[in-house]
Amino acid sequence: MGGGPPYLELFVEETSFYNRIVLGTIFPNFSLDPFPHILQTWLRNCVGGFLIYFFSGFLWCFYIYYWKRNVYVPKDSIPSNKSMLLQILVTIKAMPLYCVLPTFAEYVVEHDWTKCYPRVLDVGWPAYAFHIITYLTFIEFCIYWMHRGLHDIKPLYKYLHAKHHIYNKKITLSPFAGLAFHPMDGILQAIPHLFALFLIPTHFRTHIVLLFFEVVWTANIHDGIHSRMWPVMGAGYHTIHHTRYRYNYGHYSIWMDWMFGTLLDPMDIEAKGS
Repeated sequence: MGGGPPYLELFVEETSFYNRIVLGTIFPNFSLDPFPHILQTWLRNCVGGFLIYFFSGFLWCFYIYYWKRNVYVPKDSIPSNKSMLLQILVTIKAMPLYCVLPTFAEYVVEHDWTKCYPRVLDVGWPAYAFHIITYLTFIEFCIYWMHRGLHDIKPLYKYLHAKHHIYNKKITLSPFAGLAFHPMDGILQAIPHLFALFLIPTHFRTHIVLLFFEVVWTANIHDGIHSRMWPVMGAGYHTIHHTRYRYNYGHYSIWMDWMFGTLLDPMDIEAKGS
């Protein structure tokens, strides 16, 4: 790293380890050494993103649409294979561009442009817990307003976010719809994870885990099942967002929608029968 602080070497060692684990497993007989570190990182993020997307999507679809058929989702509400295939194709096209963001995030961390630290013991567990709470609160606030802006600013909705909102009925929503965005839309909604690194001390490995957890989380909130786990912004709330557009912009929780007057509870709709 050109004689930088010693802890920067820990970041590079960690990202190099991830590259070897993922790419070495997928391409065991292919040498990646001639390729720049940043290119290896981008490729690893693409491979990892696809693996998580397909594993979580197929596993969850198999569980709710076949194994537990008619238990969680009525037979007449199961999306068609054609709909899910179209969602997969949109995601496949967008994933390489999505992965530019986590790759750049790792680059700026490795070059000491952020407030990241490599080990929890560098700050202690109480500080680590405080940082994570602050990080998640920041993410929740920023994604809420980014998502709401993608609806309220008409050109952004028309040219970016509308591509995701073609899935506007329960029967068109599936776990595979979670990443079926225009690439720039997906990047804009994930970019608070990058901004947080410049403002909030963040454990590097935790940041990576949370960023890739987004893939699992978006699959979960598009499955149409209302889990009733208050105050989690589950699929029941997010389905309302897809069918009514102007409610439930939140990410992990309902708090931002509650604070800014855009919360619509699925139980209220059931009680009114509408």
